[in-house]
Amino acid sequence: MTSQTAAPTWITVCDTCKRADWAEGAGQTDGAKLADLVEAAADGLEDVRVRRLSCLMGCGSACIVSIQAEGKISYTLGQFTPDAEAAEGVVGYAVLHAASAIGQVPYKTWPKAIKGHFVTRQMPIPPR
Repeated sequence: MTSQTAAPTWITVCDTCKRADWAEGAGQTDGAKLADLVEAAADGLEDVRVRRLSCLMGCGSACIVSIQAEGKISYTLGQFTPDAEAAEGVVGYAVLHAASAIGQVPYKTWPKAIKGHFVTRQMPIPPR
């Protein structure tokens, strides 16, 4: 699917997120697990890119991601379990976001895995 703008949609995954049930010394963080899965699910997509960031400051909503693109509405989503279903839902929503002229995606088209996970919505920064 090709977006209506040249700018890709970016998924930023907090790779330091730890869900409340994460045990100290358990190895890889929940956020790093989710990042691995999101990267795999987005592999080969032209209009969706993935990056990791150590701390999105959404610890109360771990695992947390943001979906954003230049000139479009951006979203923060959280409280994911680091599993393939969540990763595929995040990437599926990002594909729809990339195809949208303003970043707004009709609710009826949202992947089931992301429903109930929205934390914030940010409007694009106005042009000068």
